[in-house]
Amino acid sequence: MKFRIEEDSLGKVRVPRNALWGAQTQRAIDNFPISGISMNFPFTNTFIAMLGYLKDAAARANKNLKLLEAKKQKVISRAAKEVWTNKHGKEFPIDVFQTGSGTSTNMNANEVIANLCYKTSKVKIHPNDDVNMSQSSNDVIPTVMNLAYYFDSTKKLMPALDLLIETLAKKADSVKGITKTGRTHLMDAMPVDMSDELNAWNTQLKCSRESIAVVLEKLLFLPQGGTAVGSGINAHRRFSKEFAKELSKLTGFKTKPSEDFFRNLSAQDLSVQLSGELKNLATILLKISNDLRWMNSGPLSGISEIELQALQPGSSIMPGKVNPVIPEAVAMAAADVIGNDVSITVAAQSGNFQLNVMLPVIAYCNLKSVNILAGSMNVLAKKAIKTFKVNHKKIEESLSRNPILVTALNPVIGYQKAAEIAKRAYKESRSVIDVAHEETGISVSRLKKLLDPSKLTKGGIKS
Repeated sequence: MKFRIEEDSLGKVRVPRNALWGAQTQRAIDNFPISGISMNFPFTNTFIAMLGYLKDAAARANKNLKLLEAKKQKVISRAAKEVWTNKHGKEFPIDVFQTGSGTSTNMNANEVIANLCYKTSKVKIHPNDDVNMSQSSNDVIPTVMNLAYYFDSTKKLMPALDLLIETLAKKADSVKGITKTGRTHLMDAMPVDMSDELNAWNTQLKCSRESIAVVLEKLLFLPQGGTAVGSGINAHRRFSKEFAKELSKLTGFKTKPSEDFFRNLSAQDLSVQLSGELKNLATILLKISNDLRWMNSGPLSGISEIELQALQPGSSIMPGKVNPVIPEAVAMAAADVIGNDVSITVAAQSGNFQLNVMLPVIAYCNLKSVNILAGSMNVLAKKAIKTFKVNHKKIEESLSRNPILVTALNPVIGYQKAAEIAKRAYKESRSVIDVAHEETGISVSRLKKLLDPSKLTKGGIKS
């Protein structure tokens, strides 16, 4: 009594009595108990929402082309809206690791929408003939991938990136004029203005944003209309344009048909390109996070130039210890994104002839990357960049003992003599100004002008 019998081309299948899905979905549930990660997982539920939008737009396009009765279109659109508003998330349980075309998830949507139509309107709708009209899983899934990437990137990733850029800009402005020891190879180097250090991070982020934006615009050219192999078999010749028009109305996205359906079905170049840009962003965040960790290190025996906000106790055994938890968490997220890029690169190679057969895992990895990067940038901005304090005393102490300042004397006394002064200052733990005065006879007052750290941050030789 807990099951009902559904039938497809392979025969009869037992389906949970109250489930909205049908036979093909049930077969996939039974066939792929692999990860427990469904295509409606928290960071992939946009995928299901975009699948709902697609089915709605396709029904409207088919009605416009007089291929689908207006009555059927209305009930399909109504049911599809319940999918794209995520009212039936539990009805999409199929594992990410499934048939490589994503056919199982496409049929999951077709069956759920068809059963919803009958349940709410008593109108018989066929999952394949009506809901899937003018479509194939082979063009549906790549189209949904583009839409999901675009939605999550524009609604989550880019706002988080903008927040981080804005927060860094404000912080850089607030620390302008603070001169600190620069470091190359993790060793003392010439002084820098702390604002220049932070603005360098910001320039990285801005460049990354520009590159991501270019890819996002490309995602709006959709492969819907290519159907099985790219030729558009079983779809009206005007279907792709009608579909893009209706989808644009529903989503607000300015979508257009792809210029080459064969390319979009057989290859996942854009997914790889997006993943590459996400990996680059992750690498930038990893660099920023590690710089913050080093700058915060201590508080007594490390660099200790800044103090990150204390958010939680850092040790279960060492009282009073506080760790840089936000940069650590962001660094781990960045590592995960870099790993996702490897998965996507391998999966994209499986574009065998006219179809890539690793589409679900590509979608999963890219959407995961977009979402965890968005979350990472939000917490990095709010709980690390915005709130860290500058340890002026430690910065000044380190700067006053930095013999590398002697580099500024190279044009005056030569590299060799400057190196001797630096080594002696290191060895004797003395001020480079005092040692330089003894070694060269240059007055202390002139040396103070030549070796003024704040002036040295500006670089260049004044004639």
